[in-house]
Amino acid sequence: MVFGFYGYYLIGIVAFIASLAIQGWLKNTYGTWMKRANAAGLSGAEVARAILQANGIGDVRVEAVQGQLTDHYDPSKKVVRLSADNFRSASVAGMAVAAHETGHAIQHARAFAPLSWRTAILPAANIGSQFGPMLAFFGLLLGVAGKPLLTVGIVLFAAAVVFHLVTLPVEFDASRRALGQLQRLGLVTAQDQGGARKVLTAAAMTYVAAAATSIAYLLYFLGAARR
Repeated sequence: MVFGFYGYYLIGIVAFIASLAIQGWLKNTYGTWMKRANAAGLSGAEVARAILQANGIGDVRVEAVQGQLTDHYDPSKKVVRLSADNFRSASVAGMAVAAHETGHAIQHARAFAPLSWRTAILPAANIGSQFGPMLAFFGLLLGVAGKPLLTVGIVLFAAAVVFHLVTLPVEFDASRRALGQLQRLGLVTAQDQGGARKVLTAAAMTYVAAAATSIAYLLYFLGAARR
């Protein structure tokens, strides 16, 4: 039981440190390329609209949203939302992020299967990520008597793990589409494309870290249940 208690927190500490390191890398990379104007002289909003138009997607809006790096695509409302800086800025970073989020809109329009799976899993994943670890942890604290609680926690948390795993191909594909679209439309120089790739790679690592952490917790809970 002592191992179970400290093992849970050890994973949390390692995950927290790794997350800080990756977030620091992302912010540094993003900050560097946010200061560099893209050769096309287009804002993130203009890049997103150009890509949507080039792909014949006329039912997706592009809007600004508050915060930094809060950019996302909302498939339920068909809206590409860009953080204020990326929406207005004609930077390499703003271009990269806008193209990436528009890549999700293209996925949606082309019925990209992993995006559909992620959308379908999302409700269960939200419940699993909130309550799964808590139930599993209390199950561990109760010992043998808490095994049913531990089992329920594992099942719930497994949904969150599946969500993280499905997210990886969705995000990697969106970045691939983003770079391809920027090049096909002639919006990037070789230097701009290199900078855009660096921004998207750093962002992708946050998803890899989240997936790795969730897998580590799930394996830990499964091991505890077997013991």
